[in-house]
Amino acid sequence: MYLDKILAQHREVAEADNRDLDALIETSLSAPAPRGFASRLRQDSTNNLAVIAEIKRRSPSRGSLNSELDPTLIAQSYEEGGASCLSVLTDADFFGGSVSDLQQARLSVNLPVLRKDFTVSRHDICDARIMGADCVLLIAAALSKSELTEFFKFSIELGLDALVEVHDETELTLAIDSGATLIGVNQRDLHTFQVDHQRAVRMAAMIPTNVVRVAESGVKNRDDALSLRDAGYDAVLVGESLVTSNNISNSVRELRV
Repeated sequence: MYLDKILAQHREVAEADNRDLDALIETSLSAPAPRGFASRLRQDSTNNLAVIAEIKRRSPSRGSLNSELDPTLIAQSYEEGGASCLSVLTDADFFGGSVSDLQQARLSVNLPVLRKDFTVSRHDICDARIMGADCVLLIAAALSKSELTEFFKFSIELGLDALVEVHDETELTLAIDSGATLIGVNQRDLHTFQVDHQRAVRMAAMIPTNVVRVAESGVKNRDDALSLRDAGYDAVLVGESLVTSNNISNSVRELRV
């Protein structure tokens, strides 16, 4: 399974990370203030579906998407099209991403940025703040209940927003119990990588109204966006259909329904 293989690699790296956590925390807190990822989504979704536009070079399931992309140009095209936030893959081995991709993208626009990676330690969260991310991804399927709660609280302590990603009702309950105020429902099963649009539609009504609701993966066009907006989502996170588009800015505009 994709997720199991990816997590095994990330946990192996985390276990070998001997950096002093207190020193990392100190460095994190001295980094520039985050831009406010969740607040931007909340603000922009009052009139239209907000778009989190993703910079993604490749994926384990589809291979190369846009491996030679320029993070600066892509980010600027996203901003021009009206994206509310960016998501940038920093996983190198499986997605071809990098810290440099995130930093280049963030420097070129005024949008808040999610570090899209597999967070498995507090060191990972510190690294996100240090590299310039405004939000971290916490995947419920990748973490124990105690880790999810611990990492969420730690992210907030560092001034970061945390997008808690869920795939089913059980994980959604865990996310709510952890205190999450920004929840993403991934329409793609991380074990099979198949997309189930109806799952996201079904689960939207179960998410508390004080939570910013994000639909992730498998959003290809305006019809998909309309369906998710009507289901109650505040935002969509879109990668593959944007990085492979012939007109990226227009593709973003079409999703802002």
